Amino acid sequence: MNTPMTMNTLPTSTTQTAKQPLVAVYCGSRSGHRDVYKQAAIELCTGMAQRQIGVVYGGASIGLMGQVADVVIEHGGEVVGVIPEFMLDYEIAHAHLTELHIVANMHQRKAMMAERACAFIALPGGLGTFEEILEIATWAQLNQHQKPMILYNVNGFYQHLIAQLDHAVAEGFLPPQHRAKLLVCDTPEQVYSVLENLKCPPQISV
Repeated sequence: MNTPMTMNTLPTSTTQTAKQPLVAVYCGSRSGHRDVYKQAAIELCTGMAQRQIGVVYGGASIGLMGQVADVVIEHGGEVVGVIPEFMLDYEIAHAHLTELHIVANMHQRKAMMAERACAFIALPGGLGTFEEILEIATWAQLNQHQKPMILYNVNGFYQHLIAQLDHAVAEGFLPPQHRAKLLVCDTPEQVYSVLENLKCPPQISV
């Protein structure tokens, strides 16, 4: 499949198009062993929806990914999902999103999410989450965007990654000005403070 399909090509769909500013949320397709991660996702995304900030994410209905989508929708927010066709064998696509795009591969997924997003947040997750937030930080280093990027450090989850980034600065591999672009937030209020002055173009369905 070379062309993204939206949810409105599927029998269960609506013809909605997201109009709220969207924040890309990277997070696990699992929920983790500690309930604190689920609760933090619920609290953060409830506040985002109440502030009329929508979400663009990986399109799945499982793990923290599904929790994020459910909470935003429940509180009146808009959610855009982007899932590669091959991943439908691993992750069940969410059936009740504002938009769902099924794309050919991971490269298209990441490019569409980056294009639609006004900012990027990494909640706790695994390899995919690490890769996504670090790639988008690399794009910022290469002047491909100037959008806010946040590590949401729930329960100290990202302490070791933060230490590694600081170590890379100390050893001369990561310029400090680029390290500083990847913000660390420990509370929802800190995240909302970063997001309150977002400058986003009007959302257009791709």
